[in-house]
Amino acid sequence: MSDDHIQLDIEGGIAFVTVDTGDGINSFSAERMRRLTTIAQSLRGNTDVHAIVLTGKNNFGAGVDLKDPELWKTGNTRLQQRQVMALGPDLCAAWEALEQVTICAIEGFCIGGAMALAVACDWRVMGQSAYFSLPEVPLGMNMSWQSNPRIVALIGPARAKELVILGERCDAEKALRYGLVEDIVADGETLAWARARAEKVAALPPLSVRMSKQALNASATALNYTASFMDRDQFAFTAGSNDQKEALRAFREKRTPNFTGD
Repeated sequence: MSDDHIQLDIEGGIAFVTVDTGDGINSFSAERMRRLTTIAQSLRGNTDVHAIVLTGKNNFGAGVDLKDPELWKTGNTRLQQRQVMALGPDLCAAWEALEQVTICAIEGFCIGGAMALAVACDWRVMGQSAYFSLPEVPLGMNMSWQSNPRIVALIGPARAKELVILGERCDAEKALRYGLVEDIVADGETLAWARARAEKVAALPPLSVRMSKQALNASATALNYTASFMDRDQFAFTAGSNDQKEALRAFREKRTPNFTGD
């Protein structure tokens, strides 16, 4: 079945979720975030699915859809704005909560919110030309979606600060060296790698796999919510700053921004 450019297929105990917006960008509109959240919630209770592969057509994803009026609607109360900002963290939480093993097949770019979703999953494989990028801080915002603790758990605080604060591209070789991904394959081969890994998981005793994943996640993420529950409010604070407006103006005008701390 498909809905709003997201395809769900189930084959032999493996679910394949593909984001394809038709333009190769695969940005996350409010509706797509809801759809991906609903898919995760529905799969969680499916005892016939033992592994889940998440990918995007051509590129893994560009993060939030900056053209979606629902996400940037003016006139909303602060309460309404805050509720819209829960879509991203709720999406990542739904995927992290899956008892089945989740594998991201990453081709092309994986930017912002797309990377936040990827690090909420269990394993990641990248094409050799693929890259991660977190542009939020250079654009005057903070990294949210409760992703900072997940990134720290994967690569440690110093490397996490490098990725989050500097916002520079992280190519596949660096991602593998840092521990963000499990493997690098030739471009176009990530889905085959993910399928093979998913088939290995699906052949294992499902009770043991699910309970082991839950135990390992509980150990790794016990303090994640405590460390990040305010990050959507921090995002709202920074996104309304003059520095954020200056960052966007400078980006459009292709010049160096002049930040004032306001």
